[in-house]
Amino acid sequence: MAECLNIQKSLGWCQGTPELPGVKRRIYYISKGDIVEWPTLPRDNNGRITAAVYDGSFVLKADTKWKYIDILPDKSQLTSEPQGELPSQTQLNKLVAVHPGVGTEASAAAAYINNCDNVFIVEDMKGFFRVVGCDKWQTKATVNQDLGQGPTGTTSTTINVEASDECPAPFYMSIIETEEGDIDASKVTDA
Repeated sequence: MAECLNIQKSLGWCQGTPELPGVKRRIYYISKGDIVEWPTLPRDNNGRITAAVYDGSFVLKADTKWKYIDILPDKSQLTSEPQGELPSQTQLNKLVAVHPGVGTEASAAAAYINNCDNVFIVEDMKGFFRVVGCDKWQTKATVNQDLGQGPTGTTSTTINVEASDECPAPFYMSIIETEEGDIDASKVTDA
């Protein structure tokens, strides 16, 4: 029988320390089919995750890079909520990403995202990168477009993502290979 060690840790907060809400203006996405190897969450001998930061890096197929979508941060949000029951409770990570355009490129991206199992990387306001989507369960993404109304309306392409995971949007602190060059996500030091 496996020994059941306590892996709980204290969770402090220094009063007056700012916690900046929101996400930054660019997210990244890629088809799960383009990922050769996934980073992993650290685990104890009983299979329980012991940290929310991935070990390792995403390894992509040759000549494949993360694509980006510029979003409106004030209208976009990343949340996480519990789902299921003990001892199999997981997290449902939800991303709402609002892109202001509705042209041909936004429509083509919508058609692709609606019909492909993708993983998304979101940067929070402290500069940490969070992953929405995992290798265990399918990511559900739906995209809506709004062409606006009248002379004061606004247009938008809204990407709604729901992804089950063992952890609330795990942190990724390695290299993100994008079309515009590599991002070293390990450079963020303020936990």
